Amino acid sequence: MDRGTEDVLGAVGPRLRALRRQRGVTLADIAATTGISESTLSRLESGQRKATLELLLPLARAYDVPLYDLVGAPRTGDPRIHLKPVQRFGMTFVPLSRQPGGVHAFKMIIPARPEPLEPTPQTHEGFEWLYVLSGHLRLVLGERDLTLPPGEAAEFDTSVPHWLGSYDGGAVELLVLFGMQGVRAHVGGDAVTSPRGGRPR
Repeated sequence: MDRGTEDVLGAVGPRLRALRRQRGVTLADIAATTGISESTLSRLESGQRKATLELLLPLARAYDVPLYDLVGAPRTGDPRIHLKPVQRFGMTFVPLSRQPGGVHAFKMIIPARPEPLEPTPQTHEGFEWLYVLSGHLRLVLGERDLTLPPGEAAEFDTSVPHWLGSYDGGAVELLVLFGMQGVRAHVGGDAVTSPRGGRPR
């Protein structure tokens, strides 16, 4: 096996682990969907098991991604970017980056609702940067309750209880960069920043 092929196969494990974590599913969930044992999936993600077509085909179906996404193969002759929106928590996430690890970029769409939702702050490991494209975003971050109009940005440690929603019930679109601890986008400040500082509710 040539070095190039070994490098491609060696990158499959981290890519599978990143994809699984991004989807918020466990090894047991994927095992139940694909029929591949948890131990085999774990060894595949850790690089202890070489990727084969027999393993990758059911995984591509389970994650609903093209096979070349799992192996990182370029789309020869096709300059288009094929985005696959994901529905989670009543919102739409459109992935804008495909590499495993590092910072993940995506567009987030919060749909319009007749009645704005009550905040349900959550915590998780990582760091997030966001920029409001349209609508008015309500950002609850710890004890702070802010409204961000289009053109404003914020960054924060996601271990702080936080919640994103619509301020007025209208649709909101934003760009989000998310990275694990130690990987962050620097736009200044340590909590919330924006061109006009953000407006408390």
